[in-house]
Amino acid sequence: MATAARFDATSTDQAEHQTRHDLAACYRLAAKFGMTDTIYTHISARIPGTEDILINRFGDQFHEVTASRLVRFPIHATPSAREVNPAGTVIHTAIHAARHDVGCVMHTHTVAGIAVACQADGLLPISQHALQFYNRIGYHDYEGIALLDEEKPRLVRDLGNHGALVLRNHGLLTAYATIAETFSAMINLERACQIQIAAMSGGARLYPVAEPVRELTASQCENFGGQDTGLPEWIALVRDLTRTDPDFAD
Repeated sequence: MATAARFDATSTDQAEHQTRHDLAACYRLAAKFGMTDTIYTHISARIPGTEDILINRFGDQFHEVTASRLVRFPIHATPSAREVNPAGTVIHTAIHAARHDVGCVMHTHTVAGIAVACQADGLLPISQHALQFYNRIGYHDYEGIALLDEEKPRLVRDLGNHGALVLRNHGLLTAYATIAETFSAMINLERACQIQIAAMSGGARLYPVAEPVRELTASQCENFGGQDTGLPEWIALVRDLTRTDPDFAD
């Protein structure tokens, strides 16, 4: 990565050390981009080579998260509700258990994201940001606060093999191989929602992108960074974060 992690790794291996560092950075960056809902949303990451994940401690705001405060627990376990938001447990363990290609899951409750999640047509193919997700995003109907294990199979079904999910009437979710890719996708999905709400607010007729160009653009986005999707911007963002908020790595 662009910076050296400062979390004391004497009691853990390098994989957990690096994952804690990067996930804490992801939380801080989400806060900087305004993708927070006090203490009620969550981002998780699988520790490579294990069946364990890391997630924020329930009660911590995103701007308070540090590498050492992240909670580790097995994917098939149920941590204490005092430690981890129970809704976060259901959503994140469902996806990590079913999708071994996923290294990070990010869930947000932003105004623009929820607004699009409340619209029957969902994300519209009207911007370059939105086209990244053309035919590559799922939709999951709202079933109440995600506290019941019974919802897990439907979450997994509706995500399918995609990396993004609109939780109807609820929010957004991205799930990709790396923390960098997951965060980058969420930034683009959030921006697509902001653009859609802004475009619709003027009342003018929307101008959708032609059908052949939609798939072309989505394919271009998939291959734009080669195997390092999201990494160039991630390095730049973490470099800035290390300068302004270095305590995330504590």
